[in-house]
Amino acid sequence: MGANSSEFFSAACKLIPGGVNSPVRAYKSVGIEPRFVDRAKGSRIWDIDGREYVDFVASWGPMILGHAPEVVLDAVREQLERGTSYGAPTCAEVALAEAVADAVPSIEEVRMVSSGTEATMSAIRLARGYTARDKFIKFEGNYHGHSDALLVAAGSGLLTLGIPSTPGVTAGTVADTIVLPYNDLDAVAAVLEAEGEQVAAIIVEPVAGNMGVVPPREGFLQGLRALCDTYGVVLIFDEVITGFRVALGGAQELYGVTPDLSTLGKIIGGGFPVGAFGGKRDIMEQLAPVGPVYQAGTLSGNPVAMVAGLATIEALKAPGVYEELERKGAKLAGGLCRAAGSAPVHTVCNRVGSMACMFFTHLEVSNWTTASTSDTGRYAAYFRGMLDRGFWLAPSQFEATFVSLAHTDEEIDAFIEAAAEVLKSV
Repeated sequence: MGANSSEFFSAACKLIPGGVNSPVRAYKSVGIEPRFVDRAKGSRIWDIDGREYVDFVASWGPMILGHAPEVVLDAVREQLERGTSYGAPTCAEVALAEAVADAVPSIEEVRMVSSGTEATMSAIRLARGYTARDKFIKFEGNYHGHSDALLVAAGSGLLTLGIPSTPGVTAGTVADTIVLPYNDLDAVAAVLEAEGEQVAAIIVEPVAGNMGVVPPREGFLQGLRALCDTYGVVLIFDEVITGFRVALGGAQELYGVTPDLSTLGKIIGGGFPVGAFGGKRDIMEQLAPVGPVYQAGTLSGNPVAMVAGLATIEALKAPGVYEELERKGAKLAGGLCRAAGSAPVHTVCNRVGSMACMFFTHLEVSNWTTASTSDTGRYAAYFRGMLDRGFWLAPSQFEATFVSLAHTDEEIDAFIEAAAEVLKSV
């Protein structure tokens, strides 16, 4: 097998569909082959060709502490000596469940799973079982994993690759999925007025992080909460990206809106493969073995992921953590806006906390319709220019740029300076 990224990619294409195990990693939308990663530490990442980058992808968000923080590594090393997987209950599961319930306002009980996709899929099933209703509402450009019923007008890789839906998902599977524009409360009200008694749930990214970064308009989340209360609909916040990222209690803490169920992703495992869903006790106790709604997973509550998550959450509880993330996020986004303002290209910068996105459009980006006006060709040129200058970004216009506690002010300043240079020529 080869010794550089190009040779490894050629070998991978013979063994793995498209040479990657998740489509957005293919770099097709930015016009180059992917760089294969060798290692990462703190704010830095190195490819197998020996190139060093400042990383603003953060494994798609969860590396809030930076890569390989010693506090997490110490916990993992200790657990590895005790075993990697048992398929049996552990004390760490209980401790992490307690930590998550303490932090996230909506969660009274929580079920650990192995991915964000599994969490959202299970939350929808639970909401349907709890309400004895079939339909649910999702929003254009919101990505909730790749389970069939949710893979309609989704964000993330589907937007990157220009796939509006996917073969293999039947019409019958999505017959009960209602898709509405994000940030359009009137559209939600109209649907619920017409068929609210058939709608089990509304699932939403409280801050859309899979069509770039699109914050909720003032009153949108509050309006969803009120409508769900009126019609007996379960409100689900998909906080796979925002959970522990925008606040310790996620977007629901930041905006002061408490859903009925919440889904969480890799952050609760310190970046290890893990997810969770949780919420009100009376809903969660519809799950087997207490209730009739079945959900199971052999790897759920993996002890290595549990101790890594506990160490991460303890670190995030330190005084000043989220103030520092807010400061760094504001510094990054503000610098990008200034850099774009002096360049001959229209851009819009959206930010919530330590996640940001620059769209190559002149329109305010508040939903998928406006996000889709972004010039993806210009983003690809921007991506390549930044990569050449040593900055690791998501290979897609429709993803977020993440700041971690490990990033220094000097690295953010260098990023802004490089962006100003690149934006003059894209």
